[in-house]
Amino acid sequence: MSAHPLHPRSTAAIDAARQRGGALVALESSVFAQGLLPPFNREAATRMMRAVTDAGATPVITAIVCGVPAFGLDDDALERFLARDGVRKVSARDLGIAVADGADGATTVAATLAMCALGSLEVFATGGIGGVHRDAAFDESADLVELARTPVIVTCAGAKSILDLPATLERLETLGVPVVGYGTDELPGFFSVSTGLRLTSRIDTPAGIARAWRAHRALGRQSAMLVVQPPPAEHAVPVEVVEAATAAALRAARDAGIRGAAVTPFLLADIQQRTQGRSVQANLALLENNARLAGQIAVALRA
Repeated sequence: MSAHPLHPRSTAAIDAARQRGGALVALESSVFAQGLLPPFNREAATRMMRAVTDAGATPVITAIVCGVPAFGLDDDALERFLARDGVRKVSARDLGIAVADGADGATTVAATLAMCALGSLEVFATGGIGGVHRDAAFDESADLVELARTPVIVTCAGAKSILDLPATLERLETLGVPVVGYGTDELPGFFSVSTGLRLTSRIDTPAGIARAWRAHRALGRQSAMLVVQPPPAEHAVPVEVVEAATAAALRAARDAGIRGAAVTPFLLADIQQRTQGRSVQANLALLENNARLAGQIAVALRA
């Protein structure tokens, strides 16, 4: 028996961009629906979409909307996602179930990578990827596996600071995912500029990233390429402040019995409180910065 055909939905702006061969940049919807709290999620969406547009590309928020894979959200859907009105968090494994249930689903990094493959999107901007967790080495984000098997350029500020960053970098190497520093020789710490974890590759222009990507694909490589840049220095949080807040947030999560998919949103909200909002300002700035870089890379790929 053949599978029932899926008919993804795109907005008119995205269809028009495809028809003219324009540059496209995927954005995950989970950062708006489950990551940042209101009103910061709305600000993040506005700043990221504007940054992509200003770079000369078209932003494409990926999601499942009423059971339909969606590339771009119309105004009503975007408002529903920003209001977190019955929107479930959807990883790659959950996409088919969300479609079958006719649900609204906000896509994580892993699910957005899968959506990129479905929609032939080559560039994706996010804040920080998932990775190896600190308390349980066997607990790894699905993001890592999807990065290993989905050929997409992903711009980010490294992995989320709540993770085991050295172990995450090692896993990326094992999985064959190249990690390229943009304006940096080390893995950024998401909220922080520095981690001391040295990278083997650095490229400082969008055109250079585009050349490296073409070579990566010409060699038949099927993995993503992770392009990491630190948050803007004026908004970055010192690493010692982040580490202290993270350690306290992890203890609070354990004491509260928080597990599974609820852990990351809990930790990020707790860290926001413990840093007096400095972490959320860094998050907004790095999301905008990564979206701008993704737009520039997407344009360079069309040159």
